[in-house]
Amino acid sequence: MYFATEVLTQSSELRKKWEDAVRKVIAKNADQKPEALWSTVSDLPIRRLYGPEDIKDMDFVRDIGYPGQFPFVRGNQVTGYRGKYWTFRMFSGMGDAKTTNERWHLLLKEGQTGLSTAFDFPTLMGYDTDSPKARGECGKCGVAIDTLEDFLQLVEGIPMDKVTTSMTINPPATALWAMYCAAAEIRGIPLNKIGGTIQNDMLKEFIAQKTLMCPPEPSVKLISDTVEFGTKHVPRWNTISISGYHIREAGATAVQELAFTLRDGMEYVEDVIRRKGLEVDAFAPRLSFFFNSHSDFFEEIAKLRAARRIWAKAMRDRYKAKDERSWWMRFHTQTAGCSLTAQQPYNNVVRTATQALAAVLGGTQSLHTNSLDEVLCLPSDHAVQIALRTQQIIAEETGAANTIDPLAGSYFVEALTNEMEEKAWEYIHKIDEMGGMVAAIEKGFPQLEIADSAYKYQRQIDAGEKIMVGINKYQTAEETPIPFLEIDDSVEKDQIERLTAVRRKRDNKTVKRCLDDLKGACKKGENVMPYCIEAVKNLASVQEICDVYREVFGEYRDPGLY
Repeated sequence: MYFATEVLTQSSELRKKWEDAVRKVIAKNADQKPEALWSTVSDLPIRRLYGPEDIKDMDFVRDIGYPGQFPFVRGNQVTGYRGKYWTFRMFSGMGDAKTTNERWHLLLKEGQTGLSTAFDFPTLMGYDTDSPKARGECGKCGVAIDTLEDFLQLVEGIPMDKVTTSMTINPPATALWAMYCAAAEIRGIPLNKIGGTIQNDMLKEFIAQKTLMCPPEPSVKLISDTVEFGTKHVPRWNTISISGYHIREAGATAVQELAFTLRDGMEYVEDVIRRKGLEVDAFAPRLSFFFNSHSDFFEEIAKLRAARRIWAKAMRDRYKAKDERSWWMRFHTQTAGCSLTAQQPYNNVVRTATQALAAVLGGTQSLHTNSLDEVLCLPSDHAVQIALRTQQIIAEETGAANTIDPLAGSYFVEALTNEMEEKAWEYIHKIDEMGGMVAAIEKGFPQLEIADSAYKYQRQIDAGEKIMVGINKYQTAEETPIPFLEIDDSVEKDQIERLTAVRRKRDNKTVKRCLDDLKGACKKGENVMPYCIEAVKNLASVQEICDVYREVFGEYRDPGLY
């Protein structure tokens, strides 16, 4: 028991006195907000006050403990941020490789400590810039990458053995990671010296973001290939960033984000063990996660603390991992893009700051802060500098990094952490009963749960039950002018010309042989990564590799569940 019986008795007596006083105040103030409307963004009801009795069943050693100790609710690292700040990792990608490279160098100069890559929509979907399906999209929402020559330009001047790079790429992840590996080898950097992350999480694509290519089963197989290859040859690389961010952006509650993300992670663990025969401790320490930090300050802190505890229990008890590092949940966090508003856009600076502070108090290892103009366009140099400075101010000025998990022991935070964990496990067990996450996705379960939550939240916004400043309260008639960063259509023309030139100069017979070898590997069930690396070294394009997958495994069409 967390509290002695005497303390609980005293608290109960004091609570009764307090409740009497509250009733008297309410009786005199009939216009007080109804009790039922006090809830988190995700609609978890919040009591007026929390006390010892709300966490009376907790055991300190079992449920809280110390940093670096099971169940890691207070963090993986024993020294927290006093040992090292989280990685300042701003999401960047725009236009062509040269332009994005310039933004990367600017951010590194301004104090960013890790790189994070946004790709344009054709690249995300596994198409080259000259594909008819790609027209008009080149560089609009991220960087256009067609061949290794683009990738070499992207990493020009970047110390690949010193700076970690994250790549938000899913269906074509094998092709883009192959380019990163090939670029390192061309520079004489061994694969065991490069570090970073590929998102490479297709389950959340089927659930939420919908950049789709092949059906679930072969998609998961390709992911297991990267895990196996990374385990054996690229030991500093996180080959999956199991992502709740896009699940939350699609309208999930915090509990749904927590539950669906962790159950996705469990699905990958089970697939690698079953398909590749790897021991869980061989690969689990390099699994990573990616969470959204939304607007409800304490709900987000509790979610991140609960996430570590759930994962530690799952890895130790479900999968019998012996290595403590397998029990760690390591994660990147991004502030909530869906909370940004085009109305009164400078309010977004405040939203981002509070969301970032919640992520830090929740113990994130890596953080991206959204820019104030991202709801309107790709972020400008000025806006992205403010976003980066937000992290630096939190780290250097607020004192938030001075002590580890400063909210531990809070009646409210501990009770909310427990509630988040309990409700997440309910979802996880329900998915287990369905036969796992792939089976649940095929039934449409997570998709429909998220759709219901998104609809309910929008109804609450429309009714004024939940407030968004500048949207349904405190509106102003004036529009705030924001300079737009626009990608000129000439970028597409130039990119297509570069791609055409590459196709002319490369040895197309060798490219065909490489693609045929890749096709054979797909049909035989071999690991595709060595074949992808060989193909990109010979200047095969992203689409040419992905077309092999589409031919062998088939294309997936979202069923559009309602």
